[in-house]
Amino acid sequence: MVVMELYDVMRSTSAVREFTDDPLPDEVLGRILDNARFAPTGGNRQGVRIIVIRDQDTRSALADLGLPAARRYTAQLANGESPWNPLQPTAIAASTIEQTEVPAPMSAPLREAQVALVICLDLAVVAATDQDLDRIAVVPGASVYPFVWNILLAARNEGYGGVLTTMAVAREQQVKSLLGVPDTFAVAAVVPLGKPVHQVTKLRRRAVSEIATRERFDGAAFDC
Repeated sequence: MVVMELYDVMRSTSAVREFTDDPLPDEVLGRILDNARFAPTGGNRQGVRIIVIRDQDTRSALADLGLPAARRYTAQLANGESPWNPLQPTAIAASTIEQTEVPAPMSAPLREAQVALVICLDLAVVAATDQDLDRIAVVPGASVYPFVWNILLAARNEGYGGVLTTMAVAREQQVKSLLGVPDTFAVAAVVPLGKPVHQVTKLRRRAVSEIATRERFDGAAFDC
């Protein structure tokens, strides 16, 4: 195993959606998860559970469960909308969404990856301090998504890659039934992993001065 510099890993961990047929051995996946588990969680309660899925039929079933959400995503994008945006409801008729064809690449990663990880979070141990606000709660994600990102960083370090997907989450109850997930758990992400067809080495992102301000949201740009 070649160990990369931390900043190089952070700057080159891309969303990988195309995979070769190269295997992802349990030994390597074990190292990925063994290091990812050190991600922080609220109160260090460690309520994350991972389901490792190699079975082709199960991965295809997960991909199929994501198709309804992908139809809406595709239809909204074609209509100039921001897909699944909580502040901007879709103006597209349900019948139109149902007839929308989903591009094959949207479900291909789950079907073609060597393994899919279903990441679940025990809601009985999270502190959702924004649960009473008049908006969708996001704080509980702090106890699971750092873990998911650690998985992707560790995979990059091992020469593999993946992508955080959430389309199947829109059909969470069916996902739970398929995989035997208890009611108290939320399905947070489905992450396909494998050897990338193309390994990106440089990503494009906004400059720090465009995303950080001093003292207030409308303060001066943080430029150093």
